[in-house]
Amino acid sequence: MTTVLIKDIGQHNGKQVTLKGWLYNRRSSGKIQFLIIRDGTGFIQAVLVQSEVSSQDWELATGLTQESSVEITGMVKEDTRSPLGYELAVETFAVIHSAEEYPISLKEHGVDFLLDHRHLWLRTPRQAAIMHIRNSVIKAMRDWLDTEGFTLIDAPILTPAACEGTTTLFETEYFGDKAYLSQSGQLYMEAAAMAMGRVYCFGPTFRAEKSKTRRHLIEFWMMEPEMAFVDHKQNMALQESMVKYVVKAVLDNHLRDLELLERDTAKLENILAKPFAKMTYDQAIQYLQSQGHEIQWGDDFGAPDETALANLHDGPVFVEHFPTAIKAFYMKPVPERPEVVLAADLLAPEGYGEIIGSSQRIDDLDLLLQRIQEQKLPEEAFAWYLDLRRYGSVPHSGFGIGLERFISWICGLSHLREAIPFPRLINRLYP
Repeated sequence: MTTVLIKDIGQHNGKQVTLKGWLYNRRSSGKIQFLIIRDGTGFIQAVLVQSEVSSQDWELATGLTQESSVEITGMVKEDTRSPLGYELAVETFAVIHSAEEYPISLKEHGVDFLLDHRHLWLRTPRQAAIMHIRNSVIKAMRDWLDTEGFTLIDAPILTPAACEGTTTLFETEYFGDKAYLSQSGQLYMEAAAMAMGRVYCFGPTFRAEKSKTRRHLIEFWMMEPEMAFVDHKQNMALQESMVKYVVKAVLDNHLRDLELLERDTAKLENILAKPFAKMTYDQAIQYLQSQGHEIQWGDDFGAPDETALANLHDGPVFVEHFPTAIKAFYMKPVPERPEVVLAADLLAPEGYGEIIGSSQRIDDLDLLLQRIQEQKLPEEAFAWYLDLRRYGSVPHSGFGIGLERFISWICGLSHLREAIPFPRLINRLYP
């Protein structure tokens, strides 16, 4: 007997197959029972007709509890009424494990309750759709990077110094010394880029920000490419290419998931058709002030500011040339205007905020050392990083793309907590 996955069921129309999965829902109509079965790849309706199965199997199905695991054999039948296009006419039915009373019913539950049961909440169709899209986003990013000649380099999680300042670091004891959970793998990618040209890392990063907004997580995942001999403008062009590649991959492979999430795919399709908009920080401040925002030149953007700027366009927009004073120490100043840097934030449309931060890096040893001293960073911890400017320094650039923010935008989510399997929030470390 052929055991198949629900996602492949259409390849077996008219054939007898075996499915293994869990009961998501059950309803009955007299002498017919309708079982919604999931197996991690999809959901299918299995139909039991009392006269066509044994009395034992009928009784087993009648007493089946939600999330019990089962093995079902039956005939695959085409059904245009089904979202999947097929259903299973049950012939034999076996219970692998009879579940206890399941805490997450098909009624509405509060967010705190669902987060307390995140290990079970993941089983619902909506959460499964988001996780499938997350998987495809990661794959598409890696595929694009492979095509563009990047090499994956794994960055350490424990580091001796901050990448972007010390105020949001998690500190830990390291055999008598201090160490920190990484905010970014970027500095290590710069070292690797000097060895291999184009590299990237992908892994968890940590920010000890006491923030409760829908855009913040304590632990999140970052894809961070770094490129030798690439300037600021070339960097933005590569980012645009990557974003469009990933969006197209999701549209090509997940229309059903996006429909389940009630995502307006026309808004995603629209961004593939034209170049991303660009504006300078100066232009952004001028516009925000004209709209009554209480922001001055030299201030960083808040969420309402980013939303207002994004609403000027129907696709992502680059905001570039930020003030040097509010950006990280390693960002290269604009040569003719050193008070601003060759950096850009890519703002997603629809109020999702910054999804990529990027810059051309300082390649001059003296200037980098000056910036480290100005920001009172521990020079000894950056000795190896300064070496990169002593031995064959070249113009180089990179960017970091926050995976969960990107997924939230693609899926149309209202909060980042749904974009990661087990979210870490300021008030949540369980499960």
